[in-house]
Amino acid sequence: MAGQGTPATALLARQKVAHRIHSYTHGAGQAYGPEAAELLGLDPARVFKTLVTEVDGKLTVGVVPVSATLDLKAIAAAVGGKRARMAEVAAAERATGYVAGGISPLGQRKRLPVVVDASATGFDTVFCSAGRRGLEVELAPAELVRLTAATVAPIAAGT
Repeated sequence: MAGQGTPATALLARQKVAHRIHSYTHGAGQAYGPEAAELLGLDPARVFKTLVTEVDGKLTVGVVPVSATLDLKAIAAAVGGKRARMAEVAAAERATGYVAGGISPLGQRKRLPVVVDASATGFDTVFCSAGRRGLEVELAPAELVRLTAATVAPIAAGT
């Protein structure tokens, strides 16, 4: 696992959370989440993408299956807000400390509110970015929720 250390993997190690790291080679021009599911041979419903939104002017993280889209009204409602929109990429990168395509819900620079789609709880393990493009972490959804202090709510559309 040398050379794969990120703030996300460091957090998992510090907290002694059972997890597995999976890596793949990212191809040019492909969407990261669906590509990860395909190259790792996984059900896209178990692979989650991390999307940074702005709810009533406050950055908020949504974690949804790569096979779905984020329901902006649902994430706003989940955190008690009225309006949500996707955050600017630069703002998301600054706040999380990660590069777009490798943003993990774990180990972010600033502690942002996180909402994990309720579908995650239906699996023994789920996959999300480990903090670098081409690096995924597999862990129990309960651990993802605990480590991010997430709200669990139905925020995915089109699954």
